[in-house]
Amino acid sequence: MSFDKLEEALQLRKQQSLYRQRRTLQSPQEPEVVVDGRRYLAFCSNDYLGLANHPDVIQALKDGADRYGVGGGASHLVNGHSAAHHELEDALAEFTGRDRVLLFSTGYMANLGAVNALLDKQDAVFQDRLNHASLLDAGLLSGARFQRYLHNDPASLETKLNRTEARRKLVVTDGVFSMDGDLADLPAKASLAAKHDAWLMVDDAHGFGCLGEQGGGIAEHFGLGQEQLQVLVGTLGKAFGTSGAFVAGSEALIETLIQYARPYIYTTSMSPAIATATLTSLRLLQQESWRRDKLQKLIARFRSGCEQLGLELMDSPTPIQPILIGEADKAMAIAAELERQGIFITAIRPPTVPAGSARLRVTLSASHSEAHIDRLLEAFSTIAGKNFL
Repeated sequence: MSFDKLEEALQLRKQQSLYRQRRTLQSPQEPEVVVDGRRYLAFCSNDYLGLANHPDVIQALKDGADRYGVGGGASHLVNGHSAAHHELEDALAEFTGRDRVLLFSTGYMANLGAVNALLDKQDAVFQDRLNHASLLDAGLLSGARFQRYLHNDPASLETKLNRTEARRKLVVTDGVFSMDGDLADLPAKASLAAKHDAWLMVDDAHGFGCLGEQGGGIAEHFGLGQEQLQVLVGTLGKAFGTSGAFVAGSEALIETLIQYARPYIYTTSMSPAIATATLTSLRLLQQESWRRDKLQKLIARFRSGCEQLGLELMDSPTPIQPILIGEADKAMAIAAELERQGIFITAIRPPTVPAGSARLRVTLSASHSEAHIDRLLEAFSTIAGKNFL
């Protein structure tokens, strides 16, 4: 059997300016990177606090490898749950104000594991229309009745909750929406979940480290405890600067995941060296509040500059600052022009975002300087002068 049909589909994707290509990063995650042999000023990393290449985190990784080796060796339930993992889980539980935490190898697996451990065909799951793909996939794979409510629309959510007679009900949302950068209306969603005897699950991958006085994310930002927000998911590969993910919640929730979450049960544990490095990044995240303060100043500087240039920004108070372009081919052309000026930003296109809403997803980091922001704005000014925007 030939792959001709596959080749046809790939060619069509190219014609629609939707073809994805990998680029090779040849340097650490820093404001200036080397990609495919050329140096760029980059604005497309999720290393929001600049910890991915922090010397203390690197040293902790080395120390962890010296003590525990590199590989986890087995799943957590066989022989792969090390003291480093356990210490990190305890530290994250204290950080989030939850009873317990369970580590997962990736955020995708954490979302799949949590939703599928809690729901089956007797249940219902309610998802924000702009939720991350991992949340949507988790809901679909659970077998529960899958319903999507309008983005950040409490009335739309309540209409759907009023109509269900499911055994268990799970309201699911991103904390910070990864392609728009806006915040979930968690107080409203928590109130509705409580009113309808539903659980609330939040994937705060892009909120941890950036939101809250201590970097505790959207739950800290809105002051929501474990009783109001029952399932809290976070990833470690963004503001924490390492890799992996976790689910935080009650004793009953975590024990349920240990018993029923297949992506946890049947996966080799993350490297214990990564766990030791994450303990250091957690300490830096909490103690060095200047990183969050600097981020807010850079965000304000960028948004002010874009407003002066007449660029259409989305309503985002976070390091995710998308510039809405529209058509995929135009977004690709602008990204290519930026590259010619030494600026590296990825064009985000369908199906990651809805058709007609292709964008440049600018992400800022505490490791950026004001001069870096000004250089980016100058590049956009040049592009506007060439009628790209």
